[in-house]
Amino acid sequence: MPEFRVLALGDVCGDCGIDFVCSRLPELKRELSIDFCVVNGENCSMLGITPSQADTLFSHGANVVTLGNHAFARREITSYLETRRDILRPANIPAVNAGYGWYVYDLGRVSVAVIALVGRVDMDPAENPFILADKLLAEPGIASCGIKLVEFHAEATSEKLTMGYFLDGKVTAVWGTHTHVQTSDARVLPEGTGAVCDVGMCGARHSVLGSKPDAAVRMFLGHPRERFVSEQGPAKLEGAVITADTASGKCVSIEAIRINE
Repeated sequence: MPEFRVLALGDVCGDCGIDFVCSRLPELKRELSIDFCVVNGENCSMLGITPSQADTLFSHGANVVTLGNHAFARREITSYLETRRDILRPANIPAVNAGYGWYVYDLGRVSVAVIALVGRVDMDPAENPFILADKLLAEPGIASCGIKLVEFHAEATSEKLTMGYFLDGKVTAVWGTHTHVQTSDARVLPEGTGAVCDVGMCGARHSVLGSKPDAAVRMFLGHPRERFVSEQGPAKLEGAVITADTASGKCVSIEAIRINE
């Protein structure tokens, strides 16, 4: 059975996350025989990502960088999104925004479709991701792909679980990002789609979503909201490894991974 292995990394948070991912990713891809790597980069600047940060992730092994609800937090990313198809903002945000929400990558022995979507529960207004997912999967370029991957950047586990079952049998794998906390529900669904609610984050281990805990503590005590600042190491790298059968496009296995500094 010809296999195809995908590494999906959770939200990369601040310099700590970028540095740790870049120090480990090239070797990790070799060790795990990874064919394709998708990295969520929307928190590289804690809110948003710069072109130089995206370039750094690409140069160290990311094939695709995905974004979420903070996609446009850094203004300088707008023109960058128009010049590259390997960095994806959510497909279901208003079409007036720059960039692309999906793309097909021809790797020779197999073609890979990657779709980025954002949820609607406790999130900014967006087009219904379930309806749009069906529309996109009917696109000729996507429909003919051997491997179909969906990243769902969403707040609620119920919405993420539902998306998994909605797409079961239609895509190779669907994984969640945004909450920065790795969930323990990675599994292959009945119709052959790999799913996990959240693959976690890459950044400081002793942090609140990658930021210094003090600001979060004060906020929950009722103090005025402060700007969250990236925490430093020790770091962790979290994600999932997806193994697919290229003949059927179905997921063979999906396993969460965590590497601590």
